[in-house]
Amino acid sequence: MPEALPLDAHLCYAIYSANIAINRVYRPVLERLGLTYPQYLVMNVLWEKGGQSIGAIAERLALESSTVTPLVKRLEAAALVQRERNPQDERQVIVSVSPRGAALEQDARCLAATLVQQAGQPVAELAKLTAEVRRLTQSLMGKSDRLQTVE
Repeated sequence: MPEALPLDAHLCYAIYSANIAINRVYRPVLERLGLTYPQYLVMNVLWEKGGQSIGAIAERLALESSTVTPLVKRLEAAALVQRERNPQDERQVIVSVSPRGAALEQDARCLAATLVQQAGQPVAELAKLTAEVRRLTQSLMGKSDRLQTVE
């Protein structure tokens, strides 16, 4: 049986730890905006793409629709988004940014700058790291249905 890797040698732990650290950097800004991190991600999809169905938001964030729906309901309760039935398909709900949600976009832009400042690394290095992590994610997500446990 192969020897267990030390925790710090695990890629998954490095990414997990980075996620925790990034959330700690983002938390004060998100609290000022009145958003949780998952709500911020939903808002980002809508700022980027405009009105989207729950399914499209879920797909973009690699989440289930059942996870996105409560996030959207809370954003709607905060008057940051509005939900309307799709006129072409009454079964589908389209979520769009409200005027109040649109006003929040400018304030949310400081998150990236805050991360760059706190990381203390050149923007080019962070962009390279982002591209590598994205490439890894796409590779793993594309193969996730074929993964097998190694014992």
